[in-house]
Amino acid sequence: MFVWLDKLIQLLVEKVFRISMETALGSSIHFFFYDTIKIIILLGIMIFGISYIRSYFPPERTKKILERFSGIKGNIMAALLGIVTPFCSCSSVPIFIGFVEAGIPLGLTFSFLITSPIVNEAAFAILLMSPAFGWKIAVMYVITGVLVGVVGGLVIGRLHMEKEVEEYVYQIQMGEVEIEEMTRQDRIKYAWDNVKDIIKRIWIYLLIGIGLGAIIHGWAPEDLLAKYAGPENPLAVFVAVVLGIPLYSNAIGTIPIAEALIIKGVGIGTVLAFMMAVTALSLPEMILLRKVIKPKLIGAFAAITGIGIIIVGYLFNIMTHLLI
Repeated sequence: MFVWLDKLIQLLVEKVFRISMETALGSSIHFFFYDTIKIIILLGIMIFGISYIRSYFPPERTKKILERFSGIKGNIMAALLGIVTPFCSCSSVPIFIGFVEAGIPLGLTFSFLITSPIVNEAAFAILLMSPAFGWKIAVMYVITGVLVGVVGGLVIGRLHMEKEVEEYVYQIQMGEVEIEEMTRQDRIKYAWDNVKDIIKRIWIYLLIGIGLGAIIHGWAPEDLLAKYAGPENPLAVFVAVVLGIPLYSNAIGTIPIAEALIIKGVGIGTVLAFMMAVTALSLPEMILLRKVIKPKLIGAFAAITGIGIIIVGYLFNIMTHLLI
């Protein structure tokens, strides 16, 4: 699909910059420009299409849908709704308050909060089209991301930690919000505005991620990475999750890094566990959630989600030979 772009960037590197593609510098520059343009094109297309679909699922409608489910069916529905209504960490607090105020059980709320940042549709599209991943890995990423959300929410629900939510959250009365139906033109405008807004908010993280990926692609020694972060290292997945927690990005911003690591021989499970940890367990999100939940519940959320991600990482590494 992007053969034309690959050739164009090669010409740019060799004819304009006069740097050989055989050098680490040439390879890194090619990676940076190629991935930047490719991801922005894919992002624009996917965000528009997904936003159009998402216009049918405003937060108020999402709450109304979840109010009708309970038990494991509720957790599954919450996780699935998390796919079509992805949020960034900055929106975790109002979403949490809205769900609690609507009387949605804590376990269902966390199924949504866990799945929503992990399973990003735009990221899925890029994983799908990336030669480093492919459709099998992309589909398994979605399935396991949903499983982490469902199981995590179920466990948190069984722990009955409602007392670990700040008291003021239960006292908030947000009131009923009337759901306005949008016309086709409204939905197109909403989708286009979303494209501009999301790209404006994430471009810096995208460039940082692509830049780090370019450095890894050009200079990181393959043997060293494969030895310490390959599927044969029993601690690789655990270390990847721990390293991902302090970082702040979304799934899209981590993909260029993941792509470069896989090309260098790092285990697929290790890379995907890193991506999930960055998106679902980022330190900024924990800080924001502290406004509405107490440290004990934050600790339970981080531990349960982290264990789920680690299991997924090891599972992917074990199944790598079956998936590629």
